[in-house]
Amino acid sequence: MSAQPYDFRPTGLLPEKSLRAIRAALTVPQDLEAFDSGLRVVLAEVRVQLDAARLAAFIDTWWLIACDSVKDPQGRSEMHERAAHATAAAARGEPLPRGDKTWEQLLTARGVQL
Repeated sequence: MSAQPYDFRPTGLLPEKSLRAIRAALTVPQDLEAFDSGLRVVLAEVRVQLDAARLAAFIDTWWLIACDSVKDPQGRSEMHERAAHATAAAARGEPLPRGDKTWEQLLTARGVQL
């Protein structure tokens, strides 16, 4: 099952929903590393369980990430940078910064109509 809203309509040049196209669309090194690592795990699970449903879910998830990467590569990079800062702060025992925007405000700012 996909996490896309019912009325989801892709715009622009989005990658095909294939492993090769998804990987080619990933622009941030952290995404490429996570994709490769996750793919190895998923393929091992598929070999053991003989159930391709996990692979289909992996493709669905990473296709959405690849679409985000194509649409806003700078945003993907900034997201990873913020996550790294938050992880480092948490490791030092510092409180995590709180954003002042709700999810609805963040999505609206990115052009998602609710």
